[in-house]
Amino acid sequence: MTQKFVNDVGFVVNKVEDILVPATSKNGRDLRSGLLPFQLVKYFSFTSLGVILIFTFFLSWFISSNAREVMLQQSEAYSILLAENLNQQVFRGFVLPTVVRYGKIALSNPEQFERLDLIVRNATASMQIGAVTIYDSTINIVSYSTNDTLVGKKNVGGLEYEKALTGVANSQIVSSGTVLNLFPGAPEVHCRLKTFIPFRQVREDASSEGQIMGVIEITLDLSKAYAAIVQLQARIILVSSSVMAILFLVLLVIVSRAGKIMDRRVEERLLLEQQLNDAQRLAHLGTMVATVSHEIKSPLGIVRSTAEILVKRIKKIAPGNENLAEIIVAETVRLNNIVLEFLDFARPQELKLSPVDINRSVEQALLFVDPELNGKNIRLETKLDPDIGQIVIDPDLFYRGFLNILVNAIQAMLDGGVLRVQTHNDESSGSIFISIQDNGAGMDEEKKNQIFKPFFTDKNRGTGLGLAITKNIIEQHHGSITVRSKENEGSTFTIILPRKI
Repeated sequence: MTQKFVNDVGFVVNKVEDILVPATSKNGRDLRSGLLPFQLVKYFSFTSLGVILIFTFFLSWFISSNAREVMLQQSEAYSILLAENLNQQVFRGFVLPTVVRYGKIALSNPEQFERLDLIVRNATASMQIGAVTIYDSTINIVSYSTNDTLVGKKNVGGLEYEKALTGVANSQIVSSGTVLNLFPGAPEVHCRLKTFIPFRQVREDASSEGQIMGVIEITLDLSKAYAAIVQLQARIILVSSSVMAILFLVLLVIVSRAGKIMDRRVEERLLLEQQLNDAQRLAHLGTMVATVSHEIKSPLGIVRSTAEILVKRIKKIAPGNENLAEIIVAETVRLNNIVLEFLDFARPQELKLSPVDINRSVEQALLFVDPELNGKNIRLETKLDPDIGQIVIDPDLFYRGFLNILVNAIQAMLDGGVLRVQTHNDESSGSIFISIQDNGAGMDEEKKNQIFKPFFTDKNRGTGLGLAITKNIIEQHHGSITVRSKENEGSTFTIILPRKI
């Protein structure tokens, strides 16, 4: 047996390092790295929104530019047609009659100027023309203009004037303003189209292919149309930005919630992994404890029996010295109880269910500890619900678990106090509540989170398995146990058991 014990202990010792050294949570990093695809999705989503927004600005600029080009092309065609019509009316209604009457054209003559002005204004009435200007063909000078300030000015025609003298009609766009000009206080948007066409002699067949007599400049005010295009561009940008903002907010909420869910799941998986590692370590530790405890139990029994025999013999041989052997007996009893606790923790408990009166079981446990209560000046107060009746549990296991909590409460009240025990039948949840309250030393938050862990104890003598065994017993009954505590104010343990397992 001794050799077997040595071999078993050797096996256990070889496993001690694996049992006691916590497993590294390398998977924690792996789980975190599992978030990388989600981070890439977030990056891709936000990047896509940015690309779409940039594309929207480009699209709005393209649409507005295209609309502007179409407007200018149509306006230029209209302006050229209007200028050709004006060319014919001025030639037939002013040039020919003036040459016949005066022999030559002299716009310095007020009568000739007024006649030309009347013809031009009648021809351009209600056509939203900003100005009509006629240049001389020999020198770059304004011979006539509906804008009086321009008459007589030289060299204001520019390259467009020179090009028109060669017989080629052309246009010049003068505009200013962007979307920013729509803000209050900004300058108004304006756009003017200046069209230059050669002023020719008109033949009898109404064709204008004769000699070039000058250049006609027609200025169209396109400010309203241009402003409408700018407003269209602003609307596109505003609507697109609003849609993008809504999509961004929706995506932000989704990503935020998804991120929280992912983080929570990672934490849960890490917690489960830690619990699994703890369970594995406890399983190995249980194997070690069961092996060692089993092998110690037999020699311990022999030591106790031998000590008891020594007590009897010493009483006969040397009366008064038997207390030495009694100390050995007492210590072997204590060690035996420790071994039994180890075995209870290590080996699985099989429930032997039967109907039990909870109040009766509680009273039996209180009766067992009554001498200790009296010895420590602890007053007992009970409030047992008479409507609880019987529930199906394992009476022996429940008794042991409940007794462990009572002993723990008694040990917490070093200077006496009040121990309150209550039972309550909660019909709404179908559960039984059993509370044990003491006004002892109490616990801080850190200690409260550790008390149900195996081998945790703050006492000089003890294994730290009592509450761990109690928790296992309660959980085997599909119940739960909670604790409320505050330093120097005491603790309250609450056992919750379902009526049906």
